[in-house]
Amino acid sequence: MTRPTPEQLAAARDRAIPEVIAPDLDVVFCGINPSLYSGATGHHFARPGNRFWPALHRSGFTPRQLRADEQHLLLDFGLGITNLVNRATARADELSADELRAGAARVTALARQYRPRVIAMVGITAYRTAFGNRHARVGPQPERIADAHVWVLPNPSGLNAHYQIDDLAAEFRALRESLGR
Repeated sequence: MTRPTPEQLAAARDRAIPEVIAPDLDVVFCGINPSLYSGATGHHFARPGNRFWPALHRSGFTPRQLRADEQHLLLDFGLGITNLVNRATARADELSADELRAGAARVTALARQYRPRVIAMVGITAYRTAFGNRHARVGPQPERIADAHVWVLPNPSGLNAHYQIDDLAAEFRALRESLGR
């Protein structure tokens, strides 16, 4: 995957990227929103240093570490990806609370349409704002989105210093094991 130029990154602002989704998946991972890097490449969690793909593999969801440009292969493993807000920004804190709440409605509609077993929210602060659950913690949640169970995972961005890769993989593994896989 070729690294985007500074001009391509600037042009990616507010760009949407396609979801990786199909009916009846085990898990749909829901990021906060695409980075400019993801907007420029069209691939989820594409920025070098993002730990989503290593955590996904180390947790046992995939037999090898996929690259962001192989995101379509997730469907073969019963997995998908979407975002709360499908608008690329340099940082997630550029999103308003209203955008995150509108994203919650969009994700709920996707859950109704595609019927995944679990929606795994990747980013606790955005989840708390979007779904109005100020006390949510990492792990399974008591509420559902449509009929899907809800699981909150830490944000895998390299900017999240609270979780190292082994800690992230352990949280992803707990989700995988909850599925009986």
